[in-house]
Amino acid sequence: MPFNYRPLAAAILLGFACPSQAQDQQAGMETVVVSALRSNVAEDKTAQTVVVIRKEAIEGQLAITGNSSEVLSNILPSYTPSRGKMNGSGETLRGRAPLILIDGVPQSNPVRPTGREAHTIDYAMVERIEIIQGPNAINGLGATGGTINIVTRRPEKGALKQHAELQVTAPTTDVEGETLNYKASYRLSGRMDKLDYLFALSAEDQGLHLDGAGRGIGVDVTQGDLMDSRSHDVLAKIGYRPDGLQKLQFSVNRYRIKSKGSYLGVPGKRQLGIPSTSIEGTPPGTPAHNDVWTSSASYAHADLAGMELSAMVFNQEFEGLFGADNSATFQDVTIAPRGELYDQSRAVASKYGSKLGLTKSGMLDGRLKLSAGVDTLVDKGKQDLYGTGRTFVPESTYRNLSLFTQGEYKLFEALTVHAGARREKADLKVDTYRTLAAYRNTLVEGGKITFDETLLNAGLVATPVRDVTLYASYSEGFGLPDIGRTLRSINTPGQSITSLGALAPILTEGVEAGVRVRKGDWNLDAAWYRSDSDLGTRVVSVNGVFMMAREKTRLEGVDASAGYRFAKGQRASLAYAYTRGRYDSDANGSLDARLDGLNVAPNRLIARWNADWSDKLSTMVQVQHAFKQRFDDPAKAFSGYSLADASLSYKLGKGQLRLGVANLFDKDYITYYSQSALVEPARYFAGRGRTLTLGYGLDL
Repeated sequence: MPFNYRPLAAAILLGFACPSQAQDQQAGMETVVVSALRSNVAEDKTAQTVVVIRKEAIEGQLAITGNSSEVLSNILPSYTPSRGKMNGSGETLRGRAPLILIDGVPQSNPVRPTGREAHTIDYAMVERIEIIQGPNAINGLGATGGTINIVTRRPEKGALKQHAELQVTAPTTDVEGETLNYKASYRLSGRMDKLDYLFALSAEDQGLHLDGAGRGIGVDVTQGDLMDSRSHDVLAKIGYRPDGLQKLQFSVNRYRIKSKGSYLGVPGKRQLGIPSTSIEGTPPGTPAHNDVWTSSASYAHADLAGMELSAMVFNQEFEGLFGADNSATFQDVTIAPRGELYDQSRAVASKYGSKLGLTKSGMLDGRLKLSAGVDTLVDKGKQDLYGTGRTFVPESTYRNLSLFTQGEYKLFEALTVHAGARREKADLKVDTYRTLAAYRNTLVEGGKITFDETLLNAGLVATPVRDVTLYASYSEGFGLPDIGRTLRSINTPGQSITSLGALAPILTEGVEAGVRVRKGDWNLDAAWYRSDSDLGTRVVSVNGVFMMAREKTRLEGVDASAGYRFAKGQRASLAYAYTRGRYDSDANGSLDARLDGLNVAPNRLIARWNADWSDKLSTMVQVQHAFKQRFDDPAKAFSGYSLADASLSYKLGKGQLRLGVANLFDKDYITYYSQSALVEPARYFAGRGRTLTLGYGLDL
């Protein structure tokens, strides 16, 4: 019988009432208080694995790649290698879906996940990325695999600061106009007595990507592609500080990426190892795009009756258009002869909500710190067929009200107890609708489903000796299944929304134990984790259409990393992630089958060496290896691969020059997704071959 962790968590909760908090200094770097934890917790004082990717590391990766999900996977081995496409379905964190935020505003859409959540902002706009690994509920719905909070840039000191940057990327095998990528960005910011401001914009034009053999990589017309696309991003922030304790800030970010529609895909031949390629041509319909508005207003008070207050209201408007095809799902003989009807789906979501938190520290002679708050969320979404106006997924509204408490209690100088609870009260309302002809034009009665969950977390952080920290935690995450996939495929008459067991929420229980060592020039981290869900979700492909299977699932693994500073400006690091995923394939309670590459990442090792040779010259070299892996379906066996990247930065008399080389040895390989997620000739994609990126930045 599997161990039930909830009583243990409840006992700790009743005894002490909350989790995490603190501040520290680490390896000569400024300690970051992780805003995604909602209670002013320093990154190395938490009871679970937290990774903060700083601005310098982000800029180092952007010298190599502009793909945001590739930036994450290059740094974080527990994140699935990027597909290199506009759609990131199958890209997981510790084998489960992460909740992605921008400045605390959720980008993930609970009603109709699209896989586009990783492409809602240009990382040129990003100051740091906070990653909480493992299930948690501190930010609400969706973090069954963890939380990724993207924090946008802060205004620089000084009344007026300007920065401009130009960048061009080219393959090293066939440099032509159609294979070049161009990017330009500009940033204006300043801080005055009480006012600070930031305005930034970027624009990028991507050409055809080539693989290691010099072939054009297959375009994914339907799901959307990063290559052969244009994108732009505009970020504006303004802050006002009436005094040294308060700050009011307004922020808006508008991001759009759209395929140019210049290529058609040519299916590959999997058995012969021949990948999909592209030929010039105009796809039917309107090219795929993402169009996202993210806005928020926040207020903070550092001493409100002895408490710290944080409050925000937010809005996100999302539209994701998929490319046109003549899928069997779209066929309707009343509109066109079978096989001749091309259509394309469009997901639309509008969400608004609020977050309010209060933190009181210094209680019980400085031993106790408590945080409490309330969150609201209203998310309206639908998916229609853009060409014919038909309903694919009906209008649905998700409403949520959540109360939470978090805190920490220092039992002894060397032992701190963390615990917390979040109460989720939500409902999902769906309109009455008819499914498509492919699903027999079935009438489905609308209705309302309510969700009422109490989510617990608890942890211990101990420092038995100087420089060594041990921690253990239990945490629960709450999510919804892909509602759209369930609703659009109903083909049995007499169904109603309220009777669909497939819409039951996903409750994920996670445990973790780890160690951190900060000793002189050494940084060592290691953690073991496991997450269980009695009614989890698994993405499966049925006749080329992604569907959801509701089954018992378990993910377990190990994360480990080591870093050493050889001398001033010379640092090497090594990171490893092992993940094992199982599910109950026959509903008998036993975990008898292995999750495939659509649901779990490969085991990976990433090595990196950063060197500052002088005040002007710095370099970075990184090597990553994805280990080969077998799955229950022999056709999805993953052969593994190794990739190397390098970059160089040099300060000129005016400005800074950057040179980046991705896939240094021009490795010809098939992506992890194409090998292990799907057995589909049209999406048997090769990875990108060697590219050279030259960039120049100037402070104006």
